[in-house]
Amino acid sequence: MTETNIPPVTDHSIKRLRRSRTDRKLTGVCAGIGEYFDVDPNIVRIAAVLGAFFTGGTLILAYLAAALLIPES
Repeated sequence: MTETNIPPVTDHSIKRLRRSRTDRKLTGVCAGIGEYFDVDPNIVRIAAVLGAFFTGGTLILAYLAAALLIPES
């Protein structure tokens, strides 16, 4: 048998998308996305507002769905 050098999976190595409880403006979705992708949450918020404007409000529905589906941290 050959031995593999695969490290064990721990809870600290798994990234989970969660809504933020501490850095929230409305529901914490943009802050949670920012934390997940290691991006400043303000950039995500600006992108969400611009995206809502350019998609005719469709992104607002996606934001509301994310607020319902993504659990809090």
